[in-house]
Amino acid sequence: MSLALAARLARRDLRGGLRGFWVLLTCLALGVAAIAAVGSVRMAIQTGLTQQGAALLGGDAEVSLTYRFADPVERAWLEDRAVTVSEIVDFRSMAVVGQGETSERALSQVKGVDAAWPLVGQVVLDPPLTMAQALGTTPQGLPGGVMAPLLADRLGLAVGDVFRLGVQDVVLTARLMSEPDAGAAGFGFGPRTLVLRSALADSQLLTEGTLFDSAYRLMLPEGGDPDALRADWRRDFPDSGARWRDSRRGAPGIDTFVDRIGAFLVLVGLTGLAVGGVGVSAAVRAHLARKRDVIAVLKTLGASGRTIFQVYFLQVGALTLLGVALGLVLGVLVPLAVAPLLTARLPVPAVFAPYPGPLAEAALYGILTAFVFTLWPLAQTRRIRAAALFRDLGGSGQLWPQARFLALIAGALVALVAAAAWFSGLWGLTLGVAGGVLAAFVVLVGAAALVRRAARAGARTGAARGRPALRLALAAIGGPRDEALSVILSLGLGLTVLAALGQVDANLRQAIATELPDRAPTYFFLDIQPDQLQGFRDRLADDPLVGTVQTAPMLRGIITELKGRPAREVAGDHWVLRGDRGVTYAATPPPGTQITQGEWWPEDYTGPPLVSLSDEIATEIGLTIGDSVTVNILGRDITATIANLRIVDFSDAGIGFVMALDPAALQGAPHTHIATVYAEPQAEAQILRDLGNRFPNITAVAVGEAIDRAADALSGIAAATAWAAGATLLTGFVVLIGAASAGERERVFEAAILKTLGATRGRILRSFALRSGLLGAAAGLVALLGGGLAGWAVTRLVMDLPYRFDPWSALLIIATGVIVTLLAGLAFAWRPLAARPAQVLRGQD
Repeated sequence: MSLALAARLARRDLRGGLRGFWVLLTCLALGVAAIAAVGSVRMAIQTGLTQQGAALLGGDAEVSLTYRFADPVERAWLEDRAVTVSEIVDFRSMAVVGQGETSERALSQVKGVDAAWPLVGQVVLDPPLTMAQALGTTPQGLPGGVMAPLLADRLGLAVGDVFRLGVQDVVLTARLMSEPDAGAAGFGFGPRTLVLRSALADSQLLTEGTLFDSAYRLMLPEGGDPDALRADWRRDFPDSGARWRDSRRGAPGIDTFVDRIGAFLVLVGLTGLAVGGVGVSAAVRAHLARKRDVIAVLKTLGASGRTIFQVYFLQVGALTLLGVALGLVLGVLVPLAVAPLLTARLPVPAVFAPYPGPLAEAALYGILTAFVFTLWPLAQTRRIRAAALFRDLGGSGQLWPQARFLALIAGALVALVAAAAWFSGLWGLTLGVAGGVLAAFVVLVGAAALVRRAARAGARTGAARGRPALRLALAAIGGPRDEALSVILSLGLGLTVLAALGQVDANLRQAIATELPDRAPTYFFLDIQPDQLQGFRDRLADDPLVGTVQTAPMLRGIITELKGRPAREVAGDHWVLRGDRGVTYAATPPPGTQITQGEWWPEDYTGPPLVSLSDEIATEIGLTIGDSVTVNILGRDITATIANLRIVDFSDAGIGFVMALDPAALQGAPHTHIATVYAEPQAEAQILRDLGNRFPNITAVAVGEAIDRAADALSGIAAATAWAAGATLLTGFVVLIGAASAGERERVFEAAILKTLGATRGRILRSFALRSGLLGAAAGLVALLGGGLAGWAVTRLVMDLPYRFDPWSALLIIATGVIVTLLAGLAFAWRPLAARPAQVLRGQD
């Protein structure tokens, strides 16, 4: 009966309109819309990857091998079970134009295909040609090839010009505008060049031991089961080292990347929703303050505290559902509106449509957040006496809710964090974000208390004497109202995220611009044949502009077992198990080796295979001295015992191997060598030209360009995160506007008193502006400290880079805080300035 009465009272009370609730609705709508939009875009991409999986992969299934082709038995096995088989080879090489000293060369990701390619999808060429026309024999008697426009422009090639791959001349027949299976290739070091597999037979680029990947794309019969086919292959060829993919996850690398970035952005969006929660709580408090007389009358007429709570809980609940619904509508419409732009820019297909999953997730976050932030002020109404309300002594903020309400708030908070962790799959990151937001709230509340105390003290100092506007501003900040708390809380979180991003971005760019080039090699050379190694060294040894040259034998292998068990049973989804890893051998420890456990094997060791492993990897997956590691190299399983652990540092872009075996373990295995070369800038072009002319099969990777590409990728992620943090800041600005709007009545009365005492409009306006500016500066300073600490933690502990405080980013954060609060404060200053003191004072009791 009580709930029915409460519902009737709540409905009647809402007939007066939603005045004062626009902040609640806006904050919830913005937070829910941001999360729903990110989730919808992520789902659109995942749906596109699923629907277009066969086109992205290039078939129903793919079998890939590392640095070898399928032998005749394996190839026959595939052809017996598939309708069509297409063979592809993918590797890095140098595309060369010209001869001798005038030659130009550039790194390219080369794909050799057969006549069946592509099994699914269409290739777009300029000019439009069939693949047979583009890759067939040209009138010059040379094979044809197509090339990405970026690479063709870099080499100055036009259609009909000749370029070289290894020692094979190729005619450029068209520009490659798009290829259907580009998403399956993963990360490439250079723009694409496409030729027939048969055209590479005499190029000297695919000899034994060179680094390449072969893939066999399969079109299966109707109803074919990729899982059963994979199981049969592993039964028949247990030592092949093959990797299987099917069209259900045609581009797993992209799929995983999109999923992780989307989940991370949702967590950033939850930070914005937490900021919105401050506005929601403030809106509920302001609404209850306006209804103080109504609550007093209801209690006088016999309404219980439970009924009062139910009335306003139902009101806030209805408005919460309205705000969440508005957010969901925005979360659907915004991705649909920008779909044409995103579709044109995304490198993968995306199917934009309303998806129930992301919308339900965003709605759950919005409802739980509103519950957490509104239950406290609602629960306080149960403990306020009618007499106190009639005497205008509400002071609800001083009363603590009952223990059961505190338990409900804690339970809702735990449910919110658990839901975020469950949906994102990033438990560690979610708990870290939740802990950081909670810590930020505690710090910001403490900072607000310190600001108020400092303002009260400052108003009494000599510095404020003779400056009435400043003294009034300080006195208002230190007064009994919660203006400082609302400003610092609402702006603090958004500015803290932006400050942290600014510091991390500045330090990352500083490291790329200054530190890494000093440590990183100039070139990374691949595919040096054993009989070419001495000539390679001799060329560089005679050059006074060349500093250090490091070389090492290079093979690639896939870790299949650890401690005699399948590797994934021991190490889970650790990155070292994803794909193949570099493997080397050495009779003695390479220069600079730091062994942390165990000992290196004797130089003439010929016993059972031994391996030296990265100590960091061993610690992460639980390996120690004496454990076994099985690596599949060129289809052969090698089981080695861990002899020692050593420090492997990849930060300088030099030579580093997770695994190093004794030489006898790899005796007879075909392989090549890699090298890093440190040289002066003026020697780079000549080194590349001389080595390329003498050893056309060698591939050179410019380390600086690779670092720049990585930096660009990180910048893109940082930009996406900055946009999400900007949404948090926008929500904070809405909360500020709401706080300024709610305090407009008090400012009208304050201005009337000051005018009566002789203050001019200009002085009152300066006081209001100083108050807003000082609060904004305080919020900026607090955010700067928090953001600087977070930036230091990420830079030093995560990226392992030196940290330097960036003052320009700091000034921008403080300026943003001042400007935003000034705009919010001055927007509601004109009505108090225009009010006539007599009318205002006569209206007071």
